[in-house]
Amino acid sequence: MIKEKIDYFKERLRKNSMDQIQTYQPLLFSIAYRMTGYASQAEDIVQDAYLRYQQADRAAVQSPKAYLTTIVTNLSLNYLKSAHAQREEYIGVWLPEPILTALPEGESLEEAYEQQETISLAFLVLLEALTPPERAVFLLHEVFDYSFAEIAEIIEKTPENCRQLFHRAKSHVAEKRHRVSVESANQRQLTESFVAACKSGDLATLTKLLASDVTTWADGGGKVRASLYPISGQELVAKRFISAMHRVPADNVLFIEEINGAPAILSWSDGHLNWVQTLDIRDNVIVGLHTLLNPDKLAFLQRQLESRPEPFLSSSHVLP
Repeated sequence: MIKEKIDYFKERLRKNSMDQIQTYQPLLFSIAYRMTGYASQAEDIVQDAYLRYQQADRAAVQSPKAYLTTIVTNLSLNYLKSAHAQREEYIGVWLPEPILTALPEGESLEEAYEQQETISLAFLVLLEALTPPERAVFLLHEVFDYSFAEIAEIIEKTPENCRQLFHRAKSHVAEKRHRVSVESANQRQLTESFVAACKSGDLATLTKLLASDVTTWADGGGKVRASLYPISGQELVAKRFISAMHRVPADNVLFIEEINGAPAILSWSDGHLNWVQTLDIRDNVIVGLHTLLNPDKLAFLQRQLESRPEPFLSSSHVLP
């Protein structure tokens, strides 16, 4: 009887401890996703971190948050090192795996835009040019506000070395980083206008919606037909999207969602997500378009859409 009570309280303590560390899940997933560029891989890394935490000597773990962050960061670093060759052999343009995002409750508009920018497809692609250690230090310090001393313990380098890695990474990112304007409140309207102009074939209107140096990227991964290189230029991009929109099958439903912190157009038919197109909007014009067609990279997003309590193909989302 006594042994049963002891076992019962041990199990209660274990469950309470796991419930407590589950509160770190959003942080851990955010780190792993920004590090790897894959939502599905980030999920696996976080689960692996939880398993390692359960098997660890709890008496030696002073801070569960620091312990889990260290595991997630280093698992992400290991993944990036092993994935380097795969990225180089990837067919065509490589884009990160898209995820469904929304404005977190209690977060200010300025904070939301900062987080949206650092999860955008354009920003994640920009991080690809960094070495894995540079990427880890830059994200932990710039996005998640860890001190260099804390980062040094996580990746087992000196604080001075972490500062050097950060400044190198920041210098590279700053050259091509374009911050989102908080005043851009008409993103959905501009997205709807873009689709309408493409559908109607209104080249003049569509051209006005695009920046003069607009660029489009498409990721088919060798599994779906897509351009192997980025395409730039106002008129060229406009004509390309008018042509592409006219080839969309009649049974495809187009709807708008917020993907990676930006308005996106999604195509759905016969129970499947066909493609996702995010719009990079700045100063009320579209400066970039990222189209995800690789079915392997759409599976996570489809699960997100289908798991929501409200129907995602409601009239408020579907485009005419």
